[in-house]
Amino acid sequence: MSETDPKQQLKELEAKIEAAKGPKGGKKHQEEHYSMANQAWRMVTELVAGLGIGFGIGYGLDVLLGTTPLFMVLFILLGLAAGVNVMMRTAKEIQATQEAAQVADEGDKDGV
Repeated sequence: MSETDPKQQLKELEAKIEAAKGPKGGKKHQEEHYSMANQAWRMVTELVAGLGIGFGIGYGLDVLLGTTPLFMVLFILLGLAAGVNVMMRTAKEIQATQEAAQVADEGDKDGV
C-alpha cells in the first residue's frame, strides 16, 4: 500500500462528493408543493393559540378571584377575536405575496 499525500486524498474526496451532488441548481426545493398546507396549518395554529391563551387567562382569573366561569368565557371570546384577527392579517400577507409573484410573472412574460 503506497502512502499518498493527505491533501491529495482530501481533493479526491471533495471531487467525489461534488460528483455525487450533481449539477448545482438543478432541482427546486420541494417546499413550494407544501406551501399552502403550511400556511393553512399556520393559520389554524394562530387561532388555537388565541383560544388557548384566552382560556388560560380566564381560568386563572376565575380561580384567583373565585368567580364562576365569567372571566373564562369572556377571555375565550377575546382570544377567539384575537386569533381571527391574526388569521386575517396572515391571509392578507399571503395574498400580497401571491399578487407580487403574479405581477412579477406577468412582467417576465412581457419582457421576453
